[in-house]
Amino acid sequence: MRLHASILAAVLGMICLASANANPQASYGPQLEGFTYPHPIQRFEFSSQGKSLSMAFMDVAPLGAANGRTAVLLHGKNFCGATWERTIQVLTGAGYRVIAPDQIGFCASTKPEGYQFSFNQLAANTHALLASRGIQRATVIGHSMGGMLAARYTLEYPQAVEQLVLVNPLGLEDWRAEGVPYATIDQLYQGELRTSFDSIKAYQQRFYYNGQWRPEYDRWVSMLAGMYAGPGREIVALNQAQTSDMVFTQPVVHEFGRIATPTLLLIGGKDRTAPGANRAPREVAARLGNYPELGRRAAAAIPNATLVELPELGHSPQVEAPEQFHEALLRGLASR
Repeated sequence: MRLHASILAAVLGMICLASANANPQASYGPQLEGFTYPHPIQRFEFSSQGKSLSMAFMDVAPLGAANGRTAVLLHGKNFCGATWERTIQVLTGAGYRVIAPDQIGFCASTKPEGYQFSFNQLAANTHALLASRGIQRATVIGHSMGGMLAARYTLEYPQAVEQLVLVNPLGLEDWRAEGVPYATIDQLYQGELRTSFDSIKAYQQRFYYNGQWRPEYDRWVSMLAGMYAGPGREIVALNQAQTSDMVFTQPVVHEFGRIATPTLLLIGGKDRTAPGANRAPREVAARLGNYPELGRRAAAAIPNATLVELPELGHSPQVEAPEQFHEALLRGLASR
């Protein structure tokens, strides 16, 4: 299967736009004010934990004939809904309606103080958003931390998910059980305050892209770094520390056996992402983040799973090799 020529042309155009918009010196507001999203941002206003919150999302209609299906794209911790721009283009071109939210605490959504972050809470927020848009069932696609959220969402709302897709998800192993020491939110917060364009780029180059780098990746680094450089850096850093604690302390891997929904695992084999590995003993860190092995374990644990291995790709295959990734994605979605 090859991507339609018009879709591929649009994707290549986005690469040029991304390169043009990358700015290492960018400064954005606490809700990513100043950063350009690929589609208009809408807002879901709701109350949670006694707070008035605003959840940003894109709701993009099919480009051609609708296939009657909706895809919900859940971003990772170091990503935003905007990072899905090429996937949105491909899916809408294939007839999907696409919803791409920014979770509370991330990107263009509210950064609340005193909020108890949990995957269950983020799943409930997402479920409420979809209900407000009249969506009862959807294909849920989660990348990185979004994969952990997608798995939790599917466990909590199994009737609402017709197909689950996990793209290099976090949480395929329990880092704490593997021997990674706990770090307090205060410790994590101090580390977040030191975040910069260069530190984000160095981390992504090492763990996401197998040491390789392309100019178009800079836009996504600038997107994140700009919030740390802007006027809301303290609350951005605090929410990032809180959600790092959430990722570390709320594993979902032990419940994979309860996922009855048809599940597609798309695993880039060069990925070595392992939150907390930098504070683990060397012998512990060395065995973490082995995604080829972790992907096979997950496929064996989830009763109705299909594993597609992308051996030469890293943590963000949809960014690194969009044509190869989207061919695999559309093929997997069509097999439902």
